Parts: sequence; C-alpha cells; structure tokens
Amino acid sequence: MRRFELLEPESFAAASAALLEHPEAKAIAGGTALLILIKHGVYVPELLVNLRKIRGMADITWDAASGLRVGALASLNDIERSPLVREHLPMLAEACHVVANIRIRNLATIGGNVSHGDYQSDPPTALVALGAVVELSTATGTRELLLADFLLGPYETALEPGELVSAVRVPPPGAGWRSAYLKFTTRSSEDRPAVGVATLLRLDGETVREARLVVGAVTVTPSRMTDVESYLGGRSLDAGTLAEVGRMVSAGIQPIDDIRGSAAYKRRLAGVQAERALELCSTMGAAR
Repeated sequence: MRRFELLEPESFAAASAALLEHPEAKAIAGGTALLILIKHGVYVPELLVNLRKIRGMADITWDAASGLRVGALASLNDIERSPLVREHLPMLAEACHVVANIRIRNLATIGGNVSHGDYQSDPPTALVALGAVVELSTATGTRELLLADFLLGPYETALEPGELVSAVRVPPPGAGWRSAYLKFTTRSSEDRPAVGVATLLRLDGETVREARLVVGAVTVTPSRMTDVESYLGGRSLDAGTLAEVGRMVSAGIQPIDDIRGSAAYKRRLAGVQAERALELCSTMGAAR
C-alpha cells in the first residue's frame, strides 16, 4: 500500500471544505469497502478525509411524525441493535444483521454503505422499500433525495463535489404494516447476497390491501416491482397468488451476470425468493 495523507477534521464543515479543496480525496469512515479497493490497487489515494472525529453523526433517533433518523456514522451493528429500530422498523434491523459478520458490522457505517453504491448490499434494498431519504450536506447547506433516486448504478451515486451523506431518514411506516427481508447467498452465510428481497404488506384479514416489493443484488440498483404490488392488491396470499408473483418477478426483472450467478439463474432465483419473502412477511407481526 502506498503512503497517503490523512486529514481528520472535527466538524462537518471542515470535512466538506477539505473534499471541495481536494477533488481527488475520498471520505472514509469504517473503511470496510474503501480499504479493500486500496489494498487491491483499484484505488490509489493521495488524501483520505477521516470522518471518525466528527461528533454527533452516529445518533439514532425516532419521532412519531417524521420517523427514524440515523446519523451517517452509525454502524450497521448500532442499527441492528437499536431498540428504536427493532421496535419501529424491524426489517431494517434484519437487513443490517445479515451483512457479513460482526467484525464488519461493527466498522461499516450506514453513510458509507449507501455512499459506496454497491448493488450487492443488503441495507439499501430494505431502505428503498421503506421509502428512505438521504440527507446530503455540505458546509453551506443540506438537500434531501430519495435513496431510490440517489443510487444511480454500480458504485455510482448522486453525490456532488463536497457533499457527504449526513444521515438516512425513514418515514414512519404507518399502522398495520408487516415487513420482512430475505437474503440468499450462493456461498457462506457471510457472503454478499445473490439476491435480497424486501417486502411490506398491509393486510385486512387474509386480503392484501397494500404491498411493497423490492428486489436487490440482482440489478444495478434495487428494483421496486410496482406491477407486482398492483397485482397483489385485493388478493389473498394463497399458493396461486404466490406462484404468479414469482412468475411476474422472474419475467419483469433485468438481472446482470456476476460471480454469484448468471442472469438466467438470478432471474429464476429472484422469483422464488419473492414468493418466500411474501409468505414470510405475511406471518410476521404487524408494524406499529
């Protein structure tokens, strides 16, 4: 590894100013993704801006009106273990829990996770299904963007020069919603997902009133299956409905080849996992 300079600002404004002054610089928090790129020579830094000394950016708070706010430096383990997340948004806790292993989850931050733009990651799929918003801040102001619009492609996001993800916000889900996140790996349980499916259901008895279904790790960004959501409205989740959902997902998704499976394999797998995720979701307790 080559030598590089390291700045450790103690304020958000100073970090943003450093990134603007040095366009080639990268921000680093947990470093679980960036350090791998550096070690393999994919990225050779001249300057890194370490965010770890900035206070107040790891807070996790809940408000009944505005929902959950997670500071960008909160680790995935912080989110997984947070009583607020477990009570109000258990699917997000599960999506963080299944990332890699405890060592990675203790280091990896939610800001770094979404900023990296890795399509083979669990939390973004759950967050897109939950309608999450990212706060994008500089020294002079903050703007907000739906995470679904922030993620542009593999390792590509809508971050502008000098911007940092300062927080991720999730609106309150409303009464009666059930949720589940289901991950499938082709190797060990610590591997990245070959497919991840996030589901939310609002049921009236056995009838689906509203549904959300997002498939991740198969396409270049998480894919919300709006046609499937419309199909589910007013139906019960019997074997025939689930089979049709699987068919619709397999037909409607546009997967890419990678080391975890061919496009054809992932197309079939996405349909099967969508069926399983919906069945799992229907048995979960209702969200608050």
